[in-house]
Amino acid sequence: MNKTGLILLYTGDGKGKTTASFGLALRAIGHGEKVYMIQFMKGSENYGEIQAVRKYLPGFELVQKGMDKFVKKGDPDAEDLRLAWEGVDLARKVISEGNYDLVILDEINVAVNFGLISEDAVLDLISLKPDHVTIVLTGRYASQKIMEKADMISEVKEVKHHYKKGIAAQPGIEY
Repeated sequence: MNKTGLILLYTGDGKGKTTASFGLALRAIGHGEKVYMIQFMKGSENYGEIQAVRKYLPGFELVQKGMDKFVKKGDPDAEDLRLAWEGVDLARKVISEGNYDLVILDEINVAVNFGLISEDAVLDLISLKPDHVTIVLTGRYASQKIMEKADMISEVKEVKHHYKKGIAAQPGIEY
């Protein structure tokens, strides 16, 4: 089957963009496809989905390029910058080689918005895409230029959130 690779974008202020990309990865793996995910600005193995990938999905490569703490917008740590650009270099290699059917660049939109990497770097990654590879870009604050390159955009909008009731982050729900 000839498959057309796409540029898919999950953005918006609501919860579930990364979760949607994991669902798509699971679907792809179910069809025998190979998946590679790079998580920008994340560096904790404490997420349930990461533990599940490591334990149950050997065809799913997942690399984190961030520290286990929040990035301060406008004043990132030098290590945040180094890791983000390391993620871009890795994405460039993975995308251009074309060995994976689905490449997920998780939180890359936030990395651009926070000034860790440039919008031009993301546009360059998109331009490297072989015909059969689908790239998923997640995170709030997707730029207009990146949105213009997307074949599909889903905006996840917060309507109501349990945080506002004082309910803390829970394993299996937020992480």
